[in-house]
Amino acid sequence: MTKIMKFFTTIGSTSVVIVISVLALFFLYKVLHHRTELILFVTVIMGTAVFNQVLKFMFKRARPTLHRFIEESGYSFPSGHSMEAFALYGVLTFLLWRHITTRIGRIFLILISVIMTVAIGVSRIYLGVHYPSDVLGGYLASCFWLTVTIWIFQHYVENRKQQAKML
Repeated sequence: MTKIMKFFTTIGSTSVVIVISVLALFFLYKVLHHRTELILFVTVIMGTAVFNQVLKFMFKRARPTLHRFIEESGYSFPSGHSMEAFALYGVLTFLLWRHITTRIGRIFLILISVIMTVAIGVSRIYLGVHYPSDVLGGYLASCFWLTVTIWIFQHYVENRKQQAKML
């Protein structure tokens, strides 16, 4: 079980999130020809990282000290792995949704996103580097950021459409 949890923690690490993000940006730009959506994607991912550091600095919660399978430095609340997982898989789900038209495809998209996000969060608790509240707080903070950025993005896109109609 520990090997599986370490795998999911690695998948949620900054270096892997960067690789997945670069691949996603390439796919959005070259395959789907989404240019405006690149701004949303980068804003969500980078904003989540900044928001996480601000919250860690505000709360300054120490990490658990018992039953650690791995060592981590820095503050515990909120979980950065959980925040980035929620943001990454959330924004990818949002951006890919309209391209997947079948019900089974959309269910699969949601399942993969939920499984990855939950598995990464659970791995952090299992490995002893976060309290459950750190993971939940990370999910909630990321949900807030994702919702705000998508809302702003949708209003921006809608305003551009309205302006284009007036021309």
